[in-house]
Amino acid sequence: MSLPSEVALRRLLDLEAIRDLACRYANCIWRRDADGAAALFADDGVMDTGDRPPLVGRGAIREAYRAILPASDFQPFLHNHVIDLDGDRATGSCNLDLRVTRDGRSLIGSGTYEDRYVRAGDGWQFASRRLTMHFLVPLREGWAEGEKGDRE
Repeated sequence: MSLPSEVALRRLLDLEAIRDLACRYANCIWRRDADGAAALFADDGVMDTGDRPPLVGRGAIREAYRAILPASDFQPFLHNHVIDLDGDRATGSCNLDLRVTRDGRSLIGSGTYEDRYVRAGDGWQFASRRLTMHFLVPLREGWAEGEKGDRE
């Protein structure tokens, strides 16, 4: 068996670094670490949650997260991460399963992140992140059509 070429090795290292970036983001959200989450974005990075105007720039992301994260207990789980490399840039998507405790209520959600990544020095950062939530509902209600009527 031959050793992987330098190009193949670089590709594997880049893919793993980008997957780690997404996991670190989820871990920061779980721990309510606004500063840590913002640090994963490029200086001019963009976070778009779809429910408010996009946050542009690391500072804006940090300040918004400092306000948002203490109010809820977010527990994100990521999977199905797909990445397309293109030199010092990449695009990707991953699915989100989300558990949230807000105002004493348990919520469950599902969504998709669409990401653009940029190599920054020795590592990777988010150039942009767009979250599309497919649903975020009280756990007791569920998300399927007809479930509410089934309980009444």
